[in-house]
Amino acid sequence: MQQADISIIVPVYNESENLRTLYSRLLEVVKSLQVTYQIIFIDDCSGDDSMAKILKISRENPNVYFLSLTRNFGHQVAVSAGLNYCNAEAVVIIDADLQDPPEIILDLYREHQKGFDVVYAKRAKRKGESLLKKITAKLYYRLLKRLVTFKIPLDAGDFRLISKKVVDALNQMPEHNKFLRGQIAWLGFKESYVVFDRDTRKHGKSGYSFGKMMRLAFDGITGFSDKPLLFVSRLGFIISLFSFLIIVYAAFSHFVLEKTITGWTSLIICVAFVGGIQLLSIGVIGEYISRINSNVQKRPLYIVNSTNIKSEANSNES
Repeated sequence: MQQADISIIVPVYNESENLRTLYSRLLEVVKSLQVTYQIIFIDDCSGDDSMAKILKISRENPNVYFLSLTRNFGHQVAVSAGLNYCNAEAVVIIDADLQDPPEIILDLYREHQKGFDVVYAKRAKRKGESLLKKITAKLYYRLLKRLVTFKIPLDAGDFRLISKKVVDALNQMPEHNKFLRGQIAWLGFKESYVVFDRDTRKHGKSGYSFGKMMRLAFDGITGFSDKPLLFVSRLGFIISLFSFLIIVYAAFSHFVLEKTITGWTSLIICVAFVGGIQLLSIGVIGEYISRINSNVQKRPLYIVNSTNIKSEANSNES
């Protein structure tokens, strides 16, 4: 694959109805920019005819490439696969659902030309999303900002432009529990942003279920902060101290005041409370152990089933 001015990475999962419109709008964008380009579709084992449409588009345009993964590895891994294969001075990450308007790429690229290595798209409005999702997303990113030791942009997803330097650095980060927006922020390159209104989904439904969103949220926290472990250890100390004081008080009441403390209800409440704290602590510790286990196994991050990109296999793929 020859180097281009801009590469557009598009992870795809069951987006058949959106692909042709997305492709047409992306073509208008690169024509307006008057740059050499690559469009790389990564099909994350879609259950519809997304791959068939991608194949048809790639036959129409030699600047369109594809990666077809053997199974559904997840959005973050699909994007990582595109980053492994792209070859451009500037790389844009955009989803195929048309909620992120492709025309914003014009603003991202202009900002990049001012010398910024990272230009992310900051959401002013999130149309078509439930109030619960908006609130939880806002609270989560503000919580994450407090937990991490570096600056992380608020109200921004993966829709952004990054320079080749950033791509090269990301490709050297082999962890399996990917949280790309956190990884990019951690790198610390010079960044800027463009504000936009996120559109409603045109067709189909989101591939991000509540469970996947929770998984991504945990990856973001456990991948960049050890404060949950610190919280667990402090909580254990506080509960141990509180329990010790109760024991001292019970002993004092029995031997000095000659008044034995009774109460089955209070006993059960204390046991249930301490048991819940123990399970919470084990769960937090388990999350970190799970990350360690995933990375020490050294399995490939993803497996490519087919591609039209003629290049040496990347070490993360083979």
